[in-house]
Amino acid sequence: MAQSPDKKTDELVFLALGGLGEIGMNVYLYGLGPVQNRQWLMVDLGITFPGPTEPGVDIVLPDLRFITAEKASLAGLVVTHAHEDHIGAIIELWPQLEVPIYATPFTMGMLRAKLSEFGGRLKPALREIPLGGRFDAGPFNVEFITMTHSIPETSGLAIRTPAGTIFHTSDWKLDPEPVLGKPIDPEKLKSLGREGVDVLVCDSTNVLRDGVSPSETEVANSLAAIIKKAPHRVAVTSFASNVGRVLAVARAAHAAGRHLVIAGRSLHRVIEVGIDTGHLPPDFKYLDQEEYGYLERSQIVVLLTGSQGEPRAALSRAADGEHPDIKFSKGDLVIYSSRNIPGNEKAIGRVQNALARLGCEILTDSEDLVHVTGHPRRGELRQMYEWIEPKALVPMHGEARHLRAHARYAAECGIKNVIVPEDGAIVRLAPGKPTIIDDAPVGRLYRDGRLVVPGDTGPVRERRKLSAVGIAVASFAMTPRGEQVSDVMAILDGIPHTTRDGDSMEDVVLDAVEGTIESIPKARRKNHELVRDAVYRAVRAAIYEEWGKRPIVKIMLHVVE
Repeated sequence: MAQSPDKKTDELVFLALGGLGEIGMNVYLYGLGPVQNRQWLMVDLGITFPGPTEPGVDIVLPDLRFITAEKASLAGLVVTHAHEDHIGAIIELWPQLEVPIYATPFTMGMLRAKLSEFGGRLKPALREIPLGGRFDAGPFNVEFITMTHSIPETSGLAIRTPAGTIFHTSDWKLDPEPVLGKPIDPEKLKSLGREGVDVLVCDSTNVLRDGVSPSETEVANSLAAIIKKAPHRVAVTSFASNVGRVLAVARAAHAAGRHLVIAGRSLHRVIEVGIDTGHLPPDFKYLDQEEYGYLERSQIVVLLTGSQGEPRAALSRAADGEHPDIKFSKGDLVIYSSRNIPGNEKAIGRVQNALARLGCEILTDSEDLVHVTGHPRRGELRQMYEWIEPKALVPMHGEARHLRAHARYAAECGIKNVIVPEDGAIVRLAPGKPTIIDDAPVGRLYRDGRLVVPGDTGPVRERRKLSAVGIAVASFAMTPRGEQVSDVMAILDGIPHTTRDGDSMEDVVLDAVEGTIESIPKARRKNHELVRDAVYRAVRAAIYEEWGKRPIVKIMLHVVE
């Protein structure tokens, strides 16, 4: 069992570095001990996707500066499941932590596959835990509790400490008929509730919806019926990690007498891990995309990546006519067996419009049962409360509106102590009722090409401004004595070419530079910083006077003999 700290200093705290106030980038910390001597356990280390205000960014990563400073006290990283918003930041950020990683076989298989693609340069200590397993990490005794979700082996965590017990649900839903794995075991959760749960830290994503979610088996049956009736090609796009959906599409294709074709590297990786861990049969049959063109239209079901409009994914390339193997024709059916992640609507709409121009029929979950959420509605939340009987609740995994709605609903259901922290809030869970006692630095990092760059300063912030107001560059040369020895050159990008009166905006800039230099007394022109600053202000003001916007301005003053 877990070691016991000094009883005089027992304090159990919770801190999110991501995942509160947003859907994605889940990083949660549990701490035990006094302020100056806490030991920490990290749960999940995920990414989120960039929005329209983050131009050029590939993925968004959490800023770990708080726990990096405390990494000597970090007992380990526990991964609840293999979705990218829970596992996707490990490759980039594990070197900052260098702690053991705990996960069940399928999740560990997905992590090993990612490490292999990274070239094997990272060699973290991987601790594979069986389904339902229990282990110690420092003073934390952790038990994996199998949940149902949209990826195999999702596990809630019973975290037992001398200061109290937490049930961290991770992502979950109540699915009585999952396509893969077993349903949630109510007796296991009731037993945990009888043992005593001080705090339930619970998924909030779907709290705005009443009732209970449909089962994955219902979706599988619906897909089978739709595919059987389709006269031409059928394309299905879904989250690659949804192994149950992959199996459902495969069964539907075979039942309709069609061949299953797989297009997309991440789908191949997931299928390999699914077979290796026993979630897919060893003889799972499918064709690679190179064979697509040899099949009759009525013989094909193609499963593709790209449900979120990712520009280089298989579906996007096929919609644009750029995929080397996958082509669509008028009358082909494209099924979006997925939900739109907030922020991706424009990219998804662009791909769907391209498909419509090709004459494809498009089917989404708003029109038929082709997708079901992996998160609990209110009826499922109420059932969880009844099983666990927590003394307190912390809503997690949701935007601000979800967290606050979850808090209100939990209070209506009789949970007396509910607190809604944001990323960075340090919450004392025990002793006493949950209370915010401190805060920690949080933020975002961006994967920008091959680099990881800061979120609050740096190139993305500059790029954001560039996208709104453009840039003006003025260049000229002066001697050390302050004599101008070259003509002024100006480059304007993203700025109107002419003023309201039809004058050249470039001439406006050139006049501002020349006039400013002339206005500075000759004796003071030797101060090149003074000249550069005066020209900068003059150019910015001149453009603002004509345009009404202040662009980014760069002044290149070259000093030559």
